[in-house]
Amino acid sequence: MPVLSVIVPFHNVERYIGPCLDSIAAQTLDDLEVICVDDGSRDGGAAVVGSRLADDRRISLIRQDNQGVGHARNVGVGRATGRYLAFVDGDDTVPRDAFKRMVSSLESTGSDLACGNVMRLYRNLLMPSWAHREAFARPIRRTHITRHPLLVRDRMLWNKVYRRSFWDRLGLSFPERMYEDQPVAMAAHVGAEKVDVLAAIVYHWRQRDEEAASITQRRLEPGNLRDRLLSVLETAALLERGAPGLKTDFDRDTLDIDMSVAVEAMAAMGAAADPALLDLAARYLDGVSREAWRSIPYPLRLQVHLLHQRRLSELAYVFAQDRCGQLQPRVGAAGLLRRRWYGRHPMMPERLSEVSDELAVTARLVSLDWRDGVLHGVGRVGLGRFEVGELRRMRVKVWLEERRTGAKVLLSDKESVPTWESVAQEDGGPLPEHAFPFRFAFDPAALTPAQLARHGRWDLCVRLRGHGLKLDGRVAGPRWLPPLIPAPRLSRGVWLVPVRSPRGAWGLRLRTAEAIIRECRVDGGDLVFSGQLSDLGDGEPVVRLRRRSDGEEMYFPVTLAGQDFQARVPLADIDECVGHESWWEVVIDQGKPIRPLVRTRQRPVATVADRRFLVDRGEDGCLLLAER
Repeated sequence: MPVLSVIVPFHNVERYIGPCLDSIAAQTLDDLEVICVDDGSRDGGAAVVGSRLADDRRISLIRQDNQGVGHARNVGVGRATGRYLAFVDGDDTVPRDAFKRMVSSLESTGSDLACGNVMRLYRNLLMPSWAHREAFARPIRRTHITRHPLLVRDRMLWNKVYRRSFWDRLGLSFPERMYEDQPVAMAAHVGAEKVDVLAAIVYHWRQRDEEAASITQRRLEPGNLRDRLLSVLETAALLERGAPGLKTDFDRDTLDIDMSVAVEAMAAMGAAADPALLDLAARYLDGVSREAWRSIPYPLRLQVHLLHQRRLSELAYVFAQDRCGQLQPRVGAAGLLRRRWYGRHPMMPERLSEVSDELAVTARLVSLDWRDGVLHGVGRVGLGRFEVGELRRMRVKVWLEERRTGAKVLLSDKESVPTWESVAQEDGGPLPEHAFPFRFAFDPAALTPAQLARHGRWDLCVRLRGHGLKLDGRVAGPRWLPPLIPAPRLSRGVWLVPVRSPRGAWGLRLRTAEAIIRECRVDGGDLVFSGQLSDLGDGEPVVRLRRRSDGEEMYFPVTLAGQDFQARVPLADIDECVGHESWWEVVIDQGKPIRPLVRTRQRPVATVADRRFLVDRGEDGCLLLAER
């Protein structure tokens, strides 16, 4: 009898099943059996598994007609002989020590199941899984979901090892539909006496980039949505019976995730939507508490309410408004001793309208430039996508704040009246915005010699105050939109560098410069930049590009003429974008990294081989190359 049985259902994943099995075969826990169940694949996946059978007797293959992953898992469990059970999807991989960590934990504690942290695998890049990050931030032994409620997000099957006797005692089996793992994973969490939580990464969950490749990517199909809603209802009923104190936590996540999908799907179906699907959604929403309703953002709350009321034509209209940024309900206050804030929309009942806990300032710059040695800025601040006309007049305060010390330099503090303005969006279309305009001026003479000497980072901050409301925030805006970042200025031997973070937040960086880039342009698909080094050093310098997300590095030559340098980076040779955006920091490597200060105002945008690049400045004024 092996220690561990690993069930691997697969269907049309020829490209991934080999790496999946390789990761299982390489486990440091080698006393295991691997039961692969081919769920009617039409590609060469079964042949890939077959090629490994002769070399590894621990691997076996079961073939069946396509009956779904739930049936395939049940077949695998029926064949399993190990003291423990684990499940791996055929397109995912498992870190080398994962099973040993979980089995060792169970052997030590006697718990019923062990579960661990997860990374998303996109191509060759690993990223934290948002669903698991908080629940698995620290290890906890012999706990339970009722004592560690964040485990309500741990609804996946495969980042776990289950004691087989526990599995059989609960009589766990998979429904033969999609999203079959959620009710089983939750039943295990609720039914366990003790659970071990591991902070270590035990699973790599692949995000596939083929079109319509996975169940998740086909989420808007009616059959897919039906199975999702059935699993939601089954899990909700399970929690109401076995752990009612967790129902509100479950509903918060379900409203945010599953109901978002239901809203999008139903808005697209409109009048053609199957009434049975509407019944499933309404049955679930009938049991959601007001506390859970209020936990989701106002726009989604409105749309889920319309879904609950079966008002599909209005849902489609509001959904389209929200997608294009035109859903802008008015915000207003009520109450004297305990003032609360509400979003006013004719389709939203008052009991669901409160937004007191979700109001936040959104502030952006319209222009920023140096004039006569003073940095002048013009901007607008509002309350997200809420119309602020009922507020009439508010006070807007703008200041710079040093991160390390909290020191502040006041830039402006004046009353403002909201105005409408058409604002450019990243997709190129204009959008009307209701917000409070502001202006400020920063004179470098306001900085003390000690502040200059610290070479600190200063954030541009804003406060909106009035009518019992006081909200602080950063001045930010979409990174790819104007205004341009002004060039650095030298003041008393220190460079004052206006900067913008990758998320678009504005600030000021004080620094010295060992190298300066004086010209930066795109020439025939190449990024060309030139400047001067203050010290030639001992070695031959090279340009080093470092990707922020994973540390991947690329190197390109530098041409020297005395202290002057020039570099050329062929954009088409840069590794392809990973995820929505890739950010490359550009440094000059001369035995030590030199972060050149970009003195140009140019901000070239180039399209090379259908790839879009932005040449920009980073948070310390260095050269930054972005692709999206």
